[in-house]
Parts: sequence; structure tokens; C-alpha cells
Amino acid sequence: MILAHGRLHEDSALPALLERLEAECIRTIASQSVAPEQVIAACDTLSRRVAAGGYDRILKQFMAEFEISEAHLSAALQLFSRESLQYKCRVELGESAEPLHRSGGRTIRRERYPLGVLFHIAAGNADGLPAYSVIEGLLAGNINILKLPSADSGLSILLLSELCQIEPALAEFIYVFDVPSTDLASLQRFAAVADGVVVWGGDEAVAAARRLAPTNTRVIAWGHKLSFAYATLDATDEELTALAHHICQTRQLLCSSCQGIYVDTADRTVLEGFGRRFYAILRSVSAAYPPVPLGLRAKVTLQLYNEELERHQTGNTIYRGDGFSVTVTEESTLALSCLFRNCWVKPLPRERILPTLKGMKGYLQTCGLLCGEHDRLTLSDRLARAGVVRVTGAGEMSRALAGEAHDGDYPLRLYSRIVEIG
Repeated sequence: MILAHGRLHEDSALPALLERLEAECIRTIASQSVAPEQVIAACDTLSRRVAAGGYDRILKQFMAEFEISEAHLSAALQLFSRESLQYKCRVELGESAEPLHRSGGRTIRRERYPLGVLFHIAAGNADGLPAYSVIEGLLAGNINILKLPSADSGLSILLLSELCQIEPALAEFIYVFDVPSTDLASLQRFAAVADGVVVWGGDEAVAAARRLAPTNTRVIAWGHKLSFAYATLDATDEELTALAHHICQTRQLLCSSCQGIYVDTADRTVLEGFGRRFYAILRSVSAAYPPVPLGLRAKVTLQLYNEELERHQTGNTIYRGDGFSVTVTEESTLALSCLFRNCWVKPLPRERILPTLKGMKGYLQTCGLLCGEHDRLTLSDRLARAGVVRVTGAGEMSRALAGEAHDGDYPLRLYSRIVEIG
């Protein structure tokens, strides 16, 4: 399904739409503009309708299928509210810059303009994220071409279609195409039309986007990141329980999901004790959640079985339950876990934080810090100097707050340009 000009089209309309796309974008840029307030008002109306149950017929089934809680939905709706989006614009775009002064009394005024056209290549690990990426592009005033991820649930095109119904002025600024990644001809056409390519995904996706984009097109990459927890030995059971809930809720699929826990120790005996302690907590918390689907569990079971066979070489200890596990290992490399309630526990004395993590530059995102208040400031500073861009509480690693940066950057600024006139 395709969304163009505020209307849904069959996929068979792709060739005709592609043929006209560049000319239509140029015409829109020349004759129209979209103000942040128009976007904010439409998003606020949509969020209120969802909260009032206007889309329950579709939404309830979707939430059940993807195990989305009411609390998660409420947090997502808050991001679409007027207050949140106005705050986001204030933080990311700021006030108008003071004019520059030239000799002779002449001034140069500075104006913010959109890049023009953004081509969004979305990832499928967070439902609704493709639509939110487009909304960010709209807030900066851009025309937005969205390529849906292969595993898209249909939520993004529904949300964006509804926005166009609420505010018809947005219709010429939103195009959504459900084309496969193998359709290189279409993707190259989208990239050629765009002034910026916004890509969400891992190294391969970012590299592919750079190959697609002409050399004079900006590539804005929101690559896959790795997140973890860091715990001192006085981390409380309450903090570890909150972390276990986070692991179960996110299934460790998000860039902000905890893959494992670094412990402030170099003592293997202490590390083993910490691993057993967290295993017991994870076992208790996991029982409160629906089982991980059988196919996913089978894949992880094979991985863990292979690790157990290699234990005499690795020295790893695996505490394994029914659909969850904790692997204690002495090596300290930051790595992806087996996902789906399976995490690692590794040693990382605080004096080794910088040399151990600095090599992962560009991949670090969130650290859930479990420690006493007397250590929080010092450890937060060390983690930030190593490259971490968010330090949170144990259960807040995947929080979504208006005005927060994306991976250390403000997207609305990246989707804009400054024009000096005078």
C-alpha cells in the first residue's frame, strides 16, 4: 500500500508516482510550506482520539499481537501531545538567531529553512518509529518520503494517513511506499529526489544508504546501538528487579535495551555471586510475563547449548531457566546478547570503563546505572567520557521523553539548514 497526496494507492501505482515524484516535490517546495504548529495540532488531535478509544478496533488487536502494554501506549501518546511537541521544538530549534552585523551598519539576518526533501529508511524494531521519524521531518518543514520496513505492522501508514485527514495541508508533505530493499531502482529514485537520507538500522543498512545517496545528499544515520547496565556491589534488589522488568518488556530488541550487566569488580567469585543473584531475580520477574514464542526460544536454546559445550575453553558459567538465562564471563567486550531475556554479566572495574568502552565509539547509547548516590556523579561522568550518550535508572533505559536527543544529536537541527541573507 502507498500513501501519496493524503490518499491510499495500490502498489501498482508505484511507477506512475515515481515518474512524477521529483516534479511534485519541486512544485510543493516552490509554492507551499508547513508550519510546526500545523503538525503539532494534527498530532495532538490524533493522540487525543487514540486515548479516547477512537481506534480501539484496530489498536487492541495490534497491542495484543505485539505485547504492548497500556503504559507503553500512554507513554507513546504523550510524545504526540501538544505539550511534548512544543517542548521538543523549543529545545531542538531554539529561538531565532541574532543577526550578524557588517561594517557600515548593514546586518545579515539568519533564517532556518528545511533541508527540503527527506528520504526515511525505517527500521522495524520499534512499532510507530517510522511514523515518528516522518513527524520529526515535518516539524522541521520537510517533505518526507518513507520507505516502510519489511516487518512493518501497518501502524505507520495508518497514523500518517489519519494525520493527513486531520490536517489536509500535510498531504503534499508525506509519501509512504512499501517497497522491498531489493527494489534498488525505486530506492535510488527516492534518494536522488531527497536532500537528506535518514536511515535507521545497523552498519549494513547505513552502508547501503550511503551507496544509494548521491555525493551531494546528506546522510543522517541513526545506526543500531548497544546499551547495557553498570552495577556497583551495593546495587539494590529493587534496582535489579526494575532492570529485569525492562529486559522482559523490551525483549532486548531496542537500541536502548539492556544487553548485559557490567559489574564494578575484577573478582571472579564476586562476579559469580552477582550473576546468581540476578538470575534469581530474573527468574521471578520472567514468570510474570507471557512465554517467549517457541521458535525464538529454540534458537536461543541452541546458542546456549553450544556455549555450554565450549565452557571448558571459555570458562563461562551459564545459569539457564525456562526461556531465560544469565551468562557470567570474565571477558569484558561489549557485545549483543542472545536477546529475549538472556543477558550476560561481565567484570568492569570503574578504572577500566574508559579503556574498555572507548573502542566502541559510535555504538554506545544507554547505560542503566545501578549504584549509590555517592557514586552516581562520578560514574556518570566516566561513562559519558567513554561515549555513552544516556545514563538512566535501572528501569528507565527505554524511556521516551519529549526533548531527549537521539543518540546524542537533535534531529530537528540535522533536518534543517541555516540561510544567511544580507
